[in-house]
Amino acid sequence: MLFNGDVYILEKDFEKYLNELKKRAEKMLMSFMPEAEGFQKTLIEAMNYSLLAGGKRIRPVLMLETWKIFNGQDENLIAPFVAAIEMLHTFSLVHDDLPAMDNDLYRRGRKTTHAVYGAGMATLAGDGLLNLAFETALQASGKNHDDKVIEALKILALKAGIYGMAGGQCADIESENLSSVSDELIDFVNEHKTACMIESSLMIGGILAGANKNDIAKLETAGSYLGIAFQIRDDILNKTGSEKELGKPVGSDENKGKNNYVHVHGLEDAQKKVLELSQKAIEIFNELYQNHGIEYAFLAELTRIMTKRNK
Repeated sequence: MLFNGDVYILEKDFEKYLNELKKRAEKMLMSFMPEAEGFQKTLIEAMNYSLLAGGKRIRPVLMLETWKIFNGQDENLIAPFVAAIEMLHTFSLVHDDLPAMDNDLYRRGRKTTHAVYGAGMATLAGDGLLNLAFETALQASGKNHDDKVIEALKILALKAGIYGMAGGQCADIESENLSSVSDELIDFVNEHKTACMIESSLMIGGILAGANKNDIAKLETAGSYLGIAFQIRDDILNKTGSEKELGKPVGSDENKGKNNYVHVHGLEDAQKKVLELSQKAIEIFNELYQNHGIEYAFLAELTRIMTKRNK
């Protein structure tokens, strides 16, 4: 059974519940999107184009569900952070796609931001989304929960910055076309470039709901396992997936000399690693749900799906 607010729903309704979470996240995101007007109209249009490109909304879903596990109550507290995490994620995608980085022309089945608005405006759109994320998260302050908001802001900043996602992207760029790379470097890239933002989503949901430090640490660990497994699965799909399903060209990592887990260890070992890491995350999620009297662990099932996906 699956917990949904104050009632339980059948496990078979997993997809329905996931879609409900996505819709809630979309509604929250839309409520914080800026109006395209003034002399900065084109910039805002490019930002909104990027935010409305679709996608799985996985990070907001993780945040909302973790907040619910720990009995979060005030949606006015969580909503700004739900929007902020998706803005940060989108900013990273816009910059990843730029000619100076991955030079991708398609994402999620449509043209990337720089392909529509030009590299300069896309760069500004990424910058705007990065800043807007913190402007938005700060709107959660002044609601008698400022200690939680400050702690959540610390995580949001840390996991996105030079000791998080940006640092991972740096290592990823510098590892391209090297004749050999260490497992330590590959692990660093996967942990920082991808897992950090998943950790951030889970931890912030717990922090804002009042989870204790021990449970926050468990969420961070689970997020690390899930994030690394998610990235390795992404690397697998880049080599073996369908361009139609992925909505972007396959084989691009190999063409760009990316030294990812698949390139270094091969497909078979990569698939085993995904299974190993996802199972570790599932065990932690199962424990957290059981400790809170929830019979069906939604995040455990979501982990299985995320790490077996074909797109």
